[in-house]
Amino acid sequence: MKCNADAIIFQKYSGMHLCKKHFIEDVERKVKLTIRKHFNIGKNETLAVALSGGKDSCVVLYIMHKIFSERRDLNIVAISVDEGIKGYREQSLEYAKELASSLGIEHIIRSFDDEYDTTLDDLTAKNRVLGACSYCGVLRKSILNKVALEIGATRLITGHNLDDEAQTILMNHLAGDVDRLVRLDPPREIEGMVLRAKPLRKIPEKEVALYALVNDIPVDFEICPYAHEALRGEVRDMLNGFETKHPGTKYSLLRGFDKMVKVLAADFPQANISQCRVCGQACNAEVCQACRLLGKG
Repeated sequence: MKCNADAIIFQKYSGMHLCKKHFIEDVERKVKLTIRKHFNIGKNETLAVALSGGKDSCVVLYIMHKIFSERRDLNIVAISVDEGIKGYREQSLEYAKELASSLGIEHIIRSFDDEYDTTLDDLTAKNRVLGACSYCGVLRKSILNKVALEIGATRLITGHNLDDEAQTILMNHLAGDVDRLVRLDPPREIEGMVLRAKPLRKIPEKEVALYALVNDIPVDFEICPYAHEALRGEVRDMLNGFETKHPGTKYSLLRGFDKMVKVLAADFPQANISQCRVCGQACNAEVCQACRLLGKG
């Protein structure tokens, strides 16, 4: 207990019961520490925030605005991607528009249809060998990077939370994919790629949702209809089971990763980056993964 007010959450991993005020302070303290330790935001920067309308992206935009709104030298721009998921994305984009408007933040929306002349629904209908997430992750990241470059962004901020990070780390361990592990925290800037920043990486998913609720942030809590296809779901369930029995497991995975990634980077240097001969985006092959998925290679 930090005070005599009624607690709204019990953090098993810390042993603390927190009231609304101290819960908000705890989340924002962790975010500020993460920014100072990992992202080194300087003067006169443009920060692009990936905004889907879901809880994670809305919370990270809200907190970034709260922390940096007094910094007149910083420019925050929200970027949303409409993948073309009928009955789902239209609603979440309305939440994204509402939040960006309420904060007075410039909001750019691009779609798969605009960029690729197709939608995610169309792509998955044509090819059921690859899951929807295989298309979505690659193509969405490509658009976000392209727009971030267009606006001169120095950072592309995403809403990845502790659960996301722990799941990704464990998935790469299980696959023995050390290259991908290192790419989670690239040791140097890459020309043509806007560096990612994940201010929520130490905030558990449930706490992100609670933060949105207690701050009345407009958020779409609906789950993507394609989410069940992802292998990540199995890893998520396994990790949640461990976390229930052994509170702090997710933090331990993240701490271990942070300690070893610099050592791994020495033995697994970043690949040389060139430009995709089709679209011109930065990649480590003749044709980028997005163009290959679209059959343009």
